Amino acid sequence: MIYLDYNATTPVDPRVLAAMLPLFTEEFANPASTHGSGRAVADRVESARRQVTEAVGAPGHGVVFTGGATEAANLGVRGLLGGLVPTPGRSRVLVGAGEHKAVLEACRVATAGGRGLPAVVRVNRDGSLNLDHLRALLDSDVALVVVMAANNETGALNDLRTISRLAHDAGALVLSDVTQAVGKVRLALDDWKVDLAVLSGHKIYGPKGVGAVVARRDVLTRLTPVVVGGSQERGVRPGTLNTPGIVGLGAAAELAAARLRADARRLTRLRRLLYDLLVQRLPAVGVNGPVNADGRPRGGLPNTLNLRFAGAPADAVLTCLPEVAVSAGSACDSGSDEPSHVLLATGLSRTEALESLRFSLGRPTTETEVRRAAEQVAAAVEHVRGLRGAMARWRDVSSRQSDSGRTGRGDRRGTVAPW
Repeated sequence: MIYLDYNATTPVDPRVLAAMLPLFTEEFANPASTHGSGRAVADRVESARRQVTEAVGAPGHGVVFTGGATEAANLGVRGLLGGLVPTPGRSRVLVGAGEHKAVLEACRVATAGGRGLPAVVRVNRDGSLNLDHLRALLDSDVALVVVMAANNETGALNDLRTISRLAHDAGALVLSDVTQAVGKVRLALDDWKVDLAVLSGHKIYGPKGVGAVVARRDVLTRLTPVVVGGSQERGVRPGTLNTPGIVGLGAAAELAAARLRADARRLTRLRRLLYDLLVQRLPAVGVNGPVNADGRPRGGLPNTLNLRFAGAPADAVLTCLPEVAVSAGSACDSGSDEPSHVLLATGLSRTEALESLRFSLGRPTTETEVRRAAEQVAAAVEHVRGLRGAMARWRDVSSRQSDSGRTGRGDRRGTVAPW
């Protein structure tokens, strides 16, 4: 299997696993315990907090560990809004149309209790937030602006510095989902004045089932728990800590920061190669994401390439790709017959969105894999287009012969589908 779906999940890096293993067997004490073994594990947890904040460029921020980015988004949005005293003067939430479903749903639930539905900010053709629309929506009644650092489907990046300035000028706070950006692009949340961010371990070669809320310390004190039951994590996220997962997240974050430049350079080169190989063989290939004037991919996440193959539905192409793992959208929508809400928000039609595939490369991806994948994808697209063309010709012939039969002319024997 050639795996090109690293935006959905990543394997655990061997160095991360090595850091985690002692927490399962030797250093297994509860970090909330006050004896020596407990304090030693608690020190490992504190080290992980530092590793996470340094990886996202927020060394002065606090960290609350969660069970993943979905829980972190819920705690961030719902916990923050629950800690803000609702007033008639400041109650609205603005959220980008291209946000992850978990973030969109958290905003919907958080505002359903009296704040009304969140206002959706339009995105541009590449999936980045439309700043003009944001400016038009921002007013003194906005409490929170929610926007991701990088889109998980198109790879588009958002200007968090400008977004934070606009939001703060209006008196609103900013929450950013940085899940896809960590380890791929430089983050400087402190400099950009982002109030709160959420992330996940399994997107950065760490374990599944662990995530984090990273926030200014004064913002952390305003969070109300979504789950209740204990004093862990300052009472904001009660329950015994997943210490192996937390240590793994810390190790993965530190490794991601250390490898960022080298990984970005290599993945950018492989992404360019994949695109070139596909367009050399296939006509009518479009990029859903940041592009140059000539339509070639540029910027954005260095590992992400979202392509539309006109005339070749993605589900049919995937059926013809048993040895290549790519996706037709976010993993959170797996099994749905609906097109990607992100691609629809960028202005694609339903048909165009359903003809799109996301390729996301990763640390283990090799040039040989890219070349083999390009060959197999091109063959699958050609096959699907050929079948659809044959079907269209058969239907045309059948229709003309049917019309001829109704008028008493022509051969009435009918036709047989070419397959």
